[in-house]
This record gives sequence, C-alpha cells and structure tokens, in this order.
Amino acid sequence: MQPIIQVTDLVKRYRKAARNAVDGISFEVMRGELFALLGPNGAGKTTTISILTTTLAPTSGQVTIAGYDLLRQAPEVRRHVGIIFQNPSLDLNLTAEENVRFHAVLYGLYPFRPAFSMMPKAYKDHIESLAHILDLDQDIFKPVRQFSGGMKRKLEIIRSLMHRPEVLFLDEPTSGLDPQSRIALWDYLRQVRAEHGTTICLTTHYLEEADQADRVCIVNKGRIVSYGSVAEVKSNLIDEHLLVDAADRASLRAELQAEGIAFSETPLFRIRLNGHNTHQVLKAIQTPLTVVQTHQPTLEDAYLKIIGPEEDHND
Repeated sequence: MQPIIQVTDLVKRYRKAARNAVDGISFEVMRGELFALLGPNGAGKTTTISILTTTLAPTSGQVTIAGYDLLRQAPEVRRHVGIIFQNPSLDLNLTAEENVRFHAVLYGLYPFRPAFSMMPKAYKDHIESLAHILDLDQDIFKPVRQFSGGMKRKLEIIRSLMHRPEVLFLDEPTSGLDPQSRIALWDYLRQVRAEHGTTICLTTHYLEEADQADRVCIVNKGRIVSYGSVAEVKSNLIDEHLLVDAADRASLRAELQAEGIAFSETPLFRIRLNGHNTHQVLKAIQTPLTVVQTHQPTLEDAYLKIIGPEEDHND
C-alpha cells in the first residue's frame, strides 16, 4: 500500500534564523492511520503541518499527499485535506452556519445560496448532524462573535469535516474544549475513520490522545528524535519494571542479589523485567513483601525521557 502522505528530507528555514525550523525530516503516513506529531514549543510541529496543508512554502524537500505533489499540485492537495489550526480562522461577522456554508461552496460541494433555507437537504442534514454531535445545535445560527473559544473550536471542526477530506490535519484540536466535548469529538473522529477511512494527522499536548495513534513521530528542535508505533517508542526508551519493598530490606536485597535479579533502589526496589513475567519474578522472592507495584510505560514516560520535564508541552 502506498502511503497517503510521504515526506522526504523536508527543510524549512526562516530568514535570519539561527537554525532550521524543520531540519531534514522524513516520515510517511498510511491511508486510514491516526498519526501523531509531538514535540515541545518550537519543535517544528506547527511549521510542518503548515507546509503539509500548503499554507507555508518549504525551503527544500519533497512531499506528496493523496498522490499529489505538494509544490506542483497544491490546489489538488487542498481539495483532499481538511485542517483545524490552533488559532481560529472564522469570520466573526457571520453566523456559525454562514461560515460553514461559504466553506462548503468554496470547496464546490454545493452551489451558492444566500440563505440556509434555500440550501439542499443533504447540506442541511449534514450540518445539523455535526452540530448535534458537537453540541452546537442551539447555536449554529448565532453570530460567531458571541461564541466562546471552545465554541469556535467546535465550529472549526464542523467546517473542516464538511467536504469529507481524505486527510484531516488537527493542530491541537481539543484545546479549549471541556472534557465532555473532547470525548464527543474523539468518538466522532473514530466513527469518521471507521466509515470513510479518513487519515488523521494530529498534534496535541494531551498525550493520552496520542496514545491511541497508530504511529507517533516526536520532533525536537526541528529533527525527528523518535518515530514508530506507540509500543515501539515506549519500548525503545522505557523499561517495564516492578517496584517492591519489604520490612526486612536487608534480607530482600540479599535475596535479589543471590537470585541474580537486577535491581536498583529508588528508594523502593526497582526490578527491570526485561521481558520476564511478573509472576515468575515474584515467585522467586521468598522475603515477605510490603509493596508490589507493576509499572507499564506510557507514552508520556517516553516523551519526557526524550524531551525532559523542563520543556513546555505546547507548540
């Protein structure tokens, strides 16, 4: 299967910048995947997304999306992608529905009509369905200038999904949404992927959202520092381990040493499993234990291992 997104040696350098914002990165995204692009502030995530959505020109490199060359066939690329940026790009002088209607007309989905009542039934049904899912059905005909930040984010999501793009770019899509709306959005995105095979490229500072991705690309200072499935990224950096302790710590220490079980004291006894079964390790320990905790590595563990806790997680 050919990747729906192919990025090769992509570079972006801003005038007078000390270093490249994007520094020779290469990756691919397969059709229907959920792909997460992660990194701290200034890592190059938003710059990369801006290039892939044709809103920013690259310095060098090659990109194809849905079979179209990004530089030579930009209009075709735009017809096959949807985008939700961090900062809203709505016309505040229009109602929410008018913002969506003009977007639909711009993409050639429907002929222009000056009023919602004159639009085809398919358009009405589609926008009403999306508005209901994202809890905007009571506000869809209100002026956007009356909307909160979270409501504007929901409206942008509705607008970006109207033309059913093959690739949907989400740059911090749930920023500003309440927990209930975040859950509703992700339920809908899963439905879109299942029904239409939509490919989703995501940047987020909610790492639990990225944990469900098919593949993850972590960038820092414009370069890729980790790339692969979530399991691969975690296993390459973080060991599954067991934390134990005992009232008789000297006895436990001596027993672990005698059994050849590698451990460190942090201050609990941290035992690296190295692929061993937790039950087997515990069965080998005769000293009565007062603490037994298993630690499954998370994507956040891996991310912090790469980036460091002192970095800002936003972009």
